[in-house]
Amino acid sequence: MSGKRRDELKALFTGRPGGPVAPEIKSAEQAPSEPAVAPSRAPEPQRAASGAVRAMGLSLGSLAREAEEARNLRQAFEEGERIVELDCTLVESSFVEDRFARGETDGEFMGLVDSIRESGQQVPILVRPHPDKPGQFQTAYGHRRLAAVRSLNRKVKAIVRPLTDDELVLAQGKENAERRDLSFIERAFFAQALVQRGFVRKVVEDALGVQKSEVSRLLQVADSIPLHIARDIGPAPKVGRERWMALGAIFSSRPAAEEIASDEAGSQRFRAAETNRRFQMLFDRLSRKQKPKPDRGEPLSGRDGKAFGKVYAGGGKPRIEFTAPVPEAFLATVTTLIEEAWNAHQQKAK
Repeated sequence: MSGKRRDELKALFTGRPGGPVAPEIKSAEQAPSEPAVAPSRAPEPQRAASGAVRAMGLSLGSLAREAEEARNLRQAFEEGERIVELDCTLVESSFVEDRFARGETDGEFMGLVDSIRESGQQVPILVRPHPDKPGQFQTAYGHRRLAAVRSLNRKVKAIVRPLTDDELVLAQGKENAERRDLSFIERAFFAQALVQRGFVRKVVEDALGVQKSEVSRLLQVADSIPLHIARDIGPAPKVGRERWMALGAIFSSRPAAEEIASDEAGSQRFRAAETNRRFQMLFDRLSRKQKPKPDRGEPLSGRDGKAFGKVYAGGGKPRIEFTAPVPEAFLATVTTLIEEAWNAHQQKAK
């Protein structure tokens, strides 16, 4: 990023001359849920630039991402939107899930929590007034920031903007593309959820930033792999499209695949493994060739209930074995009956 861009970023959070002034932050009780015109007076300076930049570096990971956040804030300010503080209990997640887990235990998320604890929430989330619950809100993007702030029992800074359902999922998809990308399997079930909610394919394509053919592949995988199995595996970010499609093909071709996968997912070693390893463990288990079960035969019993033989139908070579002594006259009778039955069967087959 250029020196000028860096100066603008710093000025955004410090309120110093030479850059845009940060929008005023008000509580939910002081500000309406609808966007309002930004006040003309300059706000109080927030925190030291060094702390803010350091905190953003920890949570977003790169100066390029910092620049994107700065552009978002400048746009909000220019459009007259106000950043408000909301009680986290009033803010729900998006109506369509995009991630299998919000990452409350991963290192990146814990780094975000530490950053907000030390320097405060530097970047607001985007919400809309809840369409069905007056006085509450629905998140368009910033789910991880919301979870981090909620874990610290603080109010969350948010931009409130009236959004249609289409606009919300497009904003949600845009954030995923610009920040922490969804893994292939998360995008697959995100696409499936959007389609099931009645969104047209064009909205799905725009939300995910992919072409029609890729949406078809995503849906193919989501339709073939049971959701609970995919959740057991987790996001598996290192696993690409081809391997997920191969796993989907196994589920489509093997009726017992879901039962075998559930058994594997319930094992202690599976639960203890990290997400990419879990995918490989499950894929290896399902890829094994099943050994045919030995044919133990169906017993032949007399009126007294005692077995005198067995019929073996498996293995491609059906046969009858007698386990008790059989008189020759009985064998001759059985042979005749079998021949007559076979001839009758052949006659019907013509």
